[in-house]
Amino acid sequence: MRYRRIGDTKVSAIGLGAMPLSIEGRPERPQAIRTIHAALDAGITLIDTADAYTTDADGQGHNETLVAEALASWPGDTSGVLVATKGGLVHRDGGPWDRDGSPAHLKQAARESRRRLGVDTIGLYQFHRPDPGVSYETSIGAIRELMDEGVIRMAGISNANLKQIALADHVLGGRLVSVQNQFSPAYRSSEGELDYCVEREIAFLPWSPLGGAGRGADVFADHPAFAEIAEELGVSPQRVTLAWELALGHCVIPIPGARRPESITDSALAADLVLRASDIERLSAS
Repeated sequence: MRYRRIGDTKVSAIGLGAMPLSIEGRPERPQAIRTIHAALDAGITLIDTADAYTTDADGQGHNETLVAEALASWPGDTSGVLVATKGGLVHRDGGPWDRDGSPAHLKQAARESRRRLGVDTIGLYQFHRPDPGVSYETSIGAIRELMDEGVIRMAGISNANLKQIALADHVLGGRLVSVQNQFSPAYRSSEGELDYCVEREIAFLPWSPLGGAGRGADVFADHPAFAEIAEELGVSPQRVTLAWELALGHCVIPIPGARRPESITDSALAADLVLRASDIERLSAS
């Protein structure tokens, strides 16, 4: 496993996106736990979660409690594992998430996340998505206060544009450590944000780096170079995709989701897959 950095913390170059283990279509809890354990067995030391990853039946926080249970039951040393969680979305039964970027909500949500994760301080807390009803500066100000109070150790943002990244870093006093945006072969609209983060040593965490649940075949049909190079190298297209994203910048840390242990085990191997310059150029043009 190769490593990269989020702020002052060394993490595996590939993380685990735990969302698929708690939303609709999720596996049974024993398989979900095995999937997280498989990630840890493979050397993954970054797990991404959020309080809003849940279903109608569970209420807020299902994914966080699942991650905490898996870490507690893994026989190895988890002291080097960074759990990144997010706040600012509220699960709504039967529909999409509601947004709440108010300081009161974010502060309460962070404290509840801390309790569910069973930690004294959250390693990385990210503002999940801008709330059009609250100024971005106000929401990030609440994150700054959570950091100053010791509720969270590091701060990041998600689903942010260039202006919001710059504003967040300013409000946080230069302490913004991560940006988590959607990015994959099929979704490259955050390429500018990725480059901006790499230039400023801010970790960029692509979510849905493989195109999203159930879309793998479509993605590789639309972008055939990934499957073609995978066949040439004798590895999966998913592994090639993650290796390509890693090659785009030393601050890029993809967080593929997984529902099965086999999936995250294969994804973890992308950290050690070195592509040729010609491969990278070909994939970027695909």
